[in-house]
Amino acid sequence: MPEEIEVPTEHLHETLHEHAHGEGPHGGAPEWFSQVALSAAVFAVLAAIAALQAGHHANEAMLEQMQATDQWSLFQAKSIKRSLMETKLDLLAAMGKEGKEDDRKSIERYEEEKKKVEEKAREQEHSAEEHMHHHVILARSVTVFQVGIALSAIGVLTRKKIVWFGSLAVGLVGAFFLVQAFL
Repeated sequence: MPEEIEVPTEHLHETLHEHAHGEGPHGGAPEWFSQVALSAAVFAVLAAIAALQAGHHANEAMLEQMQATDQWSLFQAKSIKRSLMETKLDLLAAMGKEGKEDDRKSIERYEEEKKKVEEKAREQEHSAEEHMHHHVILARSVTVFQVGIALSAIGVLTRKKIVWFGSLAVGLVGAFFLVQAFL
């Protein structure tokens, strides 16, 4: 199993810590830095929730699609059995023999079973599509939250409050996607 990719953030954390505690070249931290830290923490929690849900929906979509594929295989098997039974009756008729009534009933039974299997396969495909749709929305939410967190850090590093306000706006977009996924 491949190792997880790790982004080197030690320097960023050290710099943020220095700025927040007045240890860096710029002296003490402005009061709004604690609010930046809080907003970034909230974005991180929401991103984690969205990522967890995105993974869940991706897994469910894959399982539903595999189950639909299984149903289509069963559908094909029923079609083959029905076709073989029809061929058997056609061969018997060509030889001047009468086919069994059970064989005719089997053909009807296979056709009814095919309809049920097809309906179930289509339902599972639809469910897989819905799960994938939720996954996509949640993945967008995670991405937007990550951008918001990055903008928060940039705001602190550049001491530009407007950048932090931008991160808040971006975070609201992430929250919109998160709420949208649950509706």
